[in-house]
Amino acid sequence: MHDKKILNEQLISSTVEIAKLAGEGITEIYNSDFDYQLKKDLSPITAADNLSHIIITKRLKILTPEIPVLSEENCDIPYKIRANWTKYWLVDPLDGTKEFIKRNGEFTVNIALIENNTPIFGVIHLPVTSETYWGSKGNHSFYANENNNVKRIYVSENHQNPIRLVASRSHPSEILNDLLEKIIDYEIIKVGSSIKFCHIASGQADCYPRFGPTSEWDTAAGEAIVSSAGGHVVAASGNSMKYNVKEEYLNPNFIVSNGKIISERILSLINTGK
Repeated sequence: MHDKKILNEQLISSTVEIAKLAGEGITEIYNSDFDYQLKKDLSPITAADNLSHIIITKRLKILTPEIPVLSEENCDIPYKIRANWTKYWLVDPLDGTKEFIKRNGEFTVNIALIENNTPIFGVIHLPVTSETYWGSKGNHSFYANENNNVKRIYVSENHQNPIRLVASRSHPSEILNDLLEKIIDYEIIKVGSSIKFCHIASGQADCYPRFGPTSEWDTAAGEAIVSSAGGHVVAASGNSMKYNVKEEYLNPNFIVSNGKIISERILSLINTGK
């Protein structure tokens, strides 16, 4: 059971505002003549990643000084320390840096609260459109537009063909292509960053199968939002996704969907080829 004393309306609204503040900082750089560098793993990083990281981590430490913060831009915390965490913030200050560099607007700010290796609360903010999604266990999922009009969101109820799939814009996958040949009857939208999770949570798509490298900060906020909207997130092995259970941060392949019916159908196609 998660700690409802921690997960209250004030914490939720404060975290949403932190994500929006980070988005404002990102947008200023996005609208400037920015440059980028390559990290050790050859993934790109910009001044916007670093600025967002500073804004978020500083404010989260003020908001909840007792809860540690793990960010993509500060992820060298030894596992022997992290292994003792029962609760922590998991942050991707700028998810979709490649999309940011391409200037297509498809990047997000991701903030998640993890408890006992499971996301219990997540916020995804889209800086360019000023849209925000958030969800917490036991308290549903919500969407706010640029005018801060808030509505509750739900996953779709479509379990029939055509399945509406969402897939990565910048990370093609041979396994996904093979899967599409087996599904036959589908519609597909390609979009960057955690916006794919938002499409599932808000009913704009039915399934997001991911076969390729992602890290825990890429998925935690989205998993919380999709789950709280009535959806289902499962590893390709059929097991639940777990966070902070090993030294590295890489996720397994996974399926995000509007429910177990589609997840089990996709898993069956992967595992049996039928």
